[in-house]
Amino acid sequence: MRNGYDPGNDPGVPAENVISRPPYRSPGWSMSWTQAEIRELKVNRYIVIDEEPCRIINIQTSKPGKHGEAKARLEAVGLFDDQKRSIVHPVTHKVRVPIIDKRKAQVLSMHGAIAQLMDLATYATFDLPIPEELQGKLAPGQETMYVEALGRRKLSTA
Repeated sequence: MRNGYDPGNDPGVPAENVISRPPYRSPGWSMSWTQAEIRELKVNRYIVIDEEPCRIINIQTSKPGKHGEAKARLEAVGLFDDQKRSIVHPVTHKVRVPIIDKRKAQVLSMHGAIAQLMDLATYATFDLPIPEELQGKLAPGQETMYVEALGRRKLSTA
């Protein structure tokens, strides 16, 4: 876009001649989600609520009314912040479903409540906080699991 001109919005420019650039995202962030209708979701699956990947803990559906559509109430817990969230939408409403990547890593070193890890597939190194349930159970050289969703990581217990 030069001087306020955007060829993507010009109806005279064929679509194949427009170079589209993805919006800027921070390094390591990827658009790792898909879409699904609420009726396709199940308990213990994942959903994105308020830009936070969440695990569904309860789904309640109502019957359709005389002129209305069936509604679903989803209760979910945030994957990274453990905060409880709920939404109500028609069962045909499309929502984002995060792609949860479970990976193995080796603990390189520990500094208080922070562990330096190396991904065993990509050999990338990164630091993650150690959750309370894993305090005292990790040691350098040990392998552990972590989850990655929407560009964020967390050590997991399973």
